[in-house]
Amino acid sequence: MTTTKRVQMLCCAAMVLGLAACASDKAPATADVAVSRAALANATSAGAADLAPAEMQSARDKLMRANQALAAKDYKTAQDLATQASADAQLAQSKANSAKATSAADELQQNIRLLRDELNRANSTTQQ
Repeated sequence: MTTTKRVQMLCCAAMVLGLAACASDKAPATADVAVSRAALANATSAGAADLAPAEMQSARDKLMRANQALAAKDYKTAQDLATQASADAQLAQSKANSAKATSAADELQQNIRLLRDELNRANSTTQQ
């Protein structure tokens, strides 16, 4: 086999491998974008839009940019942005859940104080 033939075969093999690598990047990037979309939906359901607006906005922005990168066939960027969007959405959801738990605990403490006050009044009336 001549040197020219070998070079042509190597170039052809490199192209095939390059195309295969590009094709294999699309599936994980598409899956990651879908996962981040679901994480954003979960965070929204948890009330994160009101309780963690900065994190939600960051997640939305990164998801939008991931979709743009996916459309431009920049799968690595799409995957990275989708991963970041998921992390931001999960943080927003955690903050929302934490704020709800804190609010519920505060309300419970207030109810306990009211019950103690009533109990003290009842005891003081009974003792008189």
